[in-house]
Amino acid sequence: MSIRTILISVDGTDASQQALNMGFALGRAIASHVDVLHVRADPKDTVPLLGEGMSVAMIEDMMDVAEHESTDRASKARGVFDQAVSDFGATLSHQPGGEGFSVNWIEETGREDDAVAMHGRLADLIVAPRPTETSDVSANLALNAALFETGRSVLVVPPADSGEFGKNVVISWNGSAQSARAVASALPILKQAESVTVFTVDSERTSGERAPELATYLGWHGISCDTHTLTGPASSVGPKLMEELEGVNADLLVMGAYTHSRMRQLILGGVTRHVLETAMIPVFMAH
Repeated sequence: MSIRTILISVDGTDASQQALNMGFALGRAIASHVDVLHVRADPKDTVPLLGEGMSVAMIEDMMDVAEHESTDRASKARGVFDQAVSDFGATLSHQPGGEGFSVNWIEETGREDDAVAMHGRLADLIVAPRPTETSDVSANLALNAALFETGRSVLVVPPADSGEFGKNVVISWNGSAQSARAVASALPILKQAESVTVFTVDSERTSGERAPELATYLGWHGISCDTHTLTGPASSVGPKLMEELEGVNADLLVMGAYTHSRMRQLILGGVTRHVLETAMIPVFMAH
């Protein structure tokens, strides 16, 4: 499939600015249209969070503070968007029919995760910042909505600028439906890569013999790749994968997200959880 439309949700933070810049860089490289979404929090949503016994005046003050913060974030987000439009030489457009790299600004009021789920279902790819320990809850909810409620792939962007990406790509392949969906969605990027390496794991749960099958599939799309097998217990796959990525100078990881039970991974850990917590390069994911 081609990537003709990209969705990026921005909230005015530095992390979302990194996601915006990376999404614009990708959109320009593959001549796609990028919708940039900013969701302003509704001050009324703060009322259920307020404690009992608060006076009307106190509630109004809290809503005024929330409205001021919402306006400030919206202003910052729009400023970042306008600067990126200038820096990347983007064309402003909200209608299909044009050629080349174009962008559009969308601003709504409500819950970010709900808006990401709705708009994301009509995008070919969603770009989202990787949540950190200091991220707002809304950032985590938005990423979960992108992964689990849209049926689309997600490019997860690290908090620090990782420079160019998509030249040295690693695919973490375990033969799952989620991995297959990620690879198929990433084909436009894989075709432009200078090198592609397939990592498989030989453990009690997965077989390292699956790599040649994927190599054949990629070959039908004109993509040559190297294969590499990681060995060791399943519990060590996440850290081992991060270590091997550095060894091949990878600048993009393609993988399935939560190929095992999401609840199991949240409680016991797993590759997806480890990657989302530690990856310092962009990760192209699909559930």
